[in-house]
Amino acid sequence: MTLDYQIDGPENEELTKPSQGGPLGADMERRDGRDKVTGSACYAAEYRPKGLLHGVLKRAPGTGAVRLSNAEDVGTIPGVRLVLQDERMIRNAAQGTAGEAPVQGVSKAEYVGQPVALVVAENFETAWHAANRLQISCEGASLPVLPENGEVDDDMQEEAITGEPATAFSDAEVFVDETYTTPALTSAPMEPHAAVAEWHGDRLTLHGSLQMLRYNRLELADSLGIEPEKVRLRAPFVGGGFGSKLGISADCVAAALAARELGQPVRVVQHRRQVFEVNTRRSETRQRIRLAAGRDGRLTGLGHEARVSNLPGEEFSEPVLQGSYFAYAAPNRLLRSDLVRLNRPAAGSVRAPGEAVGVTVFEVAMDELAGKCGIDPVKLRLRNLPEAEPGSDRPFSSHRLADCLTKGRDSFGWDDRPAEPRQRREGEWWIGTGMAAAVRVNMVMPAEARVRLTPEGRAVVETDMTDIGTGTYSILGQIAAEGLGLAVDDVDVCLGDTDLPAGSGSGGSFGAASTGTAVWLACEEIRREIAGRMGCDAQELTLSDGHAACGNDRRSLPEVLAGEPLSGRGKLEPGEALEKVRQATWGAVFSEVAVNDVTGEVRVRRLQGTFAVGRVLNQRTARSQAQGGMTWGLGLALTEGMAHDRRDGHIVNRDLAEYHVPVNADVPHLDVHLLEDLDPWAGPLAAKGIGELGICGSGSAILNAIHHACGVRIRDLPATPDRILSGLT
Repeated sequence: MTLDYQIDGPENEELTKPSQGGPLGADMERRDGRDKVTGSACYAAEYRPKGLLHGVLKRAPGTGAVRLSNAEDVGTIPGVRLVLQDERMIRNAAQGTAGEAPVQGVSKAEYVGQPVALVVAENFETAWHAANRLQISCEGASLPVLPENGEVDDDMQEEAITGEPATAFSDAEVFVDETYTTPALTSAPMEPHAAVAEWHGDRLTLHGSLQMLRYNRLELADSLGIEPEKVRLRAPFVGGGFGSKLGISADCVAAALAARELGQPVRVVQHRRQVFEVNTRRSETRQRIRLAAGRDGRLTGLGHEARVSNLPGEEFSEPVLQGSYFAYAAPNRLLRSDLVRLNRPAAGSVRAPGEAVGVTVFEVAMDELAGKCGIDPVKLRLRNLPEAEPGSDRPFSSHRLADCLTKGRDSFGWDDRPAEPRQRREGEWWIGTGMAAAVRVNMVMPAEARVRLTPEGRAVVETDMTDIGTGTYSILGQIAAEGLGLAVDDVDVCLGDTDLPAGSGSGGSFGAASTGTAVWLACEEIRREIAGRMGCDAQELTLSDGHAACGNDRRSLPEVLAGEPLSGRGKLEPGEALEKVRQATWGAVFSEVAVNDVTGEVRVRRLQGTFAVGRVLNQRTARSQAQGGMTWGLGLALTEGMAHDRRDGHIVNRDLAEYHVPVNADVPHLDVHLLEDLDPWAGPLAAKGIGELGICGSGSAILNAIHHACGVRIRDLPATPDRILSGLT
């Protein structure tokens, strides 16, 4: 039996609600942690079937028509089994969304570094050597590589106007009109993209490093021209993704094609430079923010205009404006986004697409407005919180930003700061504090899960949902334990296999809440069956400590089952809730930094985040996700940025030596506070997303603290020492 559920309104009284003090929400260690630290967790590239061959992707040195000039000679190198150039290979990683097929074709290169061929050999060293020997020429570029030279794609424009923003801007008592830029960014997951493909007759099994198996299966089948039922994907462990593994990458299709042609398993693993070039990046942005306000700081007009880029044929456009639709009240509003087409690697979702760069920039502008108005930055934000979604009057399902701001302010000690910049100095270091609000849309995705209760009273959770380092194994185990009254150790969790029910996948911070709800529904189906066997209503049934109780009737689960297993299946659909109310997650981040007056170096001394993210399913993994997001925000503010050569658009800093992600020495203790936020519109678990929220305010809190410390306002990110030094006097 399957329990279907749509979130159409507030919580359903017919469904069981989680109890207080049970396994759900507890601070529990990651159940997959031991496997990972001991090396027994098997990642995609570590799967070694018998007869395994090794493939290396060959990339284009330029753009235009592709010609392989010595493919036959390379094919004669001892140990080389295949030089593959097949139009079914994909140009770049797929976007990983429902119904969007990846762009195929390798006879034309759209960007420098595009995969155009695969060399397969009996060992990796030979494949690598042969790929380096393969000569490729490209003729004729079709598009510019600089955003300022690109033409706007009229079909991809976004615009929303409310009231009379032009009048509000011209009549404002206080006005901010500034332009900010953010560079292209990479996901940089620790595990490189990898695929091991093997065919059993006409059925493909692929071990891949993928986030969204329910969609990845469709993408791969579409690329190969076969039915999805002929494709099995396995991804039990994924070493990070951050959006770059939402869709299948070039290694998946190339490995599958080569394995079918050769009749042997083929492994293709991207090296680090390929990870930077072949997979989706975050688009660079140019954003103009206009804020009109009275002298009391109340917004009368709001403008947010952005320009982003992508390859031709890609429908993704960085949703920069996403948070600006609902974060602050203003009667007159202008929101506009343009997309230009460039010969650069494809842009796609990188952790917290849209708000990561949009909210970061907007919150810097809000700090500038606070300074012009002479109002405390926290008070300015509190003064401009909307009662309903601006422009639509759609109610909020819950709104906890005020609580995050005030509780964060009080615990940080914000009120002790001097109002003006450049007031505190320690030797050659300027000291300052800054803050920012954090907002992020909350999403729900279709998801299914099966829970089996064995005759011995153990539970098994089954779904193709992935764990990309976020704690899915732990969280789904806790949900099933809570739903069936078991100890967490009595629940086994099976993930990452398309032979199992299709979960939501990991992305958009929707994984735990969406697939977790499907698990809860599957447990509810089992509860109803147990209640029927005991002759009572499901709402009267109590499951705890491996026992079922109904009135005076209390039995162990093995007694109730009497040697027969039970199985329940849960199926979640988003329903109408997301249309009826504005769902979001909320936060406030406070920062203290030191800025060196001699070198321009920035050291983050303190970073504190207060977040409201629905029901917390596991205190430890939730804090970890928040800390990870805050670290991403630190990198966005201070260190990260992809550099593209102005001549041909190729990525200059295409490894972790030159692309600077924050490391331990850069990151202070991250203080995280999680507020209870049981949103009745979020389904029976009342859970929301958390992983991406911390990014959305941390960077701006740091940038605002830099200004408070030394008086330098950074509008072109990141705030590297050279940019700070140029503003120091």
